[in-house]
Amino acid sequence: MTATVPRGDGDRQPPPSRRTVLRGAAAVTMASAAASALTAGPAAAAGAGPSAAAVDHPGAQWLPADPANYRTARRPRSHPIDSVVVHVTQEHFADAVALFQSPGRGTSAHYLVRSADGHIGQCVREHDVARHTGRPDEDNRSIGITHEGWVDSTAWFTEAMYASSAALTAAVCARYAIPLDRAHIRGHHEVPGATHTDPGANWDWDHYLDLVRKAVTER
Repeated sequence: MTATVPRGDGDRQPPPSRRTVLRGAAAVTMASAAASALTAGPAAAAGAGPSAAAVDHPGAQWLPADPANYRTARRPRSHPIDSVVVHVTQEHFADAVALFQSPGRGTSAHYLVRSADGHIGQCVREHDVARHTGRPDEDNRSIGITHEGWVDSTAWFTEAMYASSAALTAAVCARYAIPLDRAHIRGHHEVPGATHTDPGANWDWDHYLDLVRKAVTER
């Protein structure tokens, strides 16, 4: 994805071993704990600013992007939300979090989904505009969901990731009355003018949309 990937979509990465994936999960847990410690100050004590309780998706972990990497807004009042854009990070989960939290990188996504277990981090509130497509007009009207992994390896696209992401997409679509079709649930490569190929040929769209529709009926 243009907004989350400092390297090209074609960068090669070997499929992860279970040990590597678990190590990555442990790393982000420690990084998140450190971030929470840093952000828990007088402002947090006073109830100012977003907190873990402010996430839009139940069960998501608040991993806030740096304010320089997204735009504050009042969506859907300021801009209608009519699509979900699916990305792949070309980074490990913890590295993507660090990228979003790095001031001046100009990149973020609303949500980040971990490969090993489908854990969801929320990095930007839905009413704000994440910088995830490379096109401000597209950012204005979409929710960006990025997934840990590399486009050239199916090993990262676990069933846990698909199921968790599909439930998230179903909830977003229900909130904003977004149709459950490929015209409105799109890959980054389908954004007009996109130069990236994620989520790539290994992303199983048929399976993903089936899971999204099933999650809607179970709500």
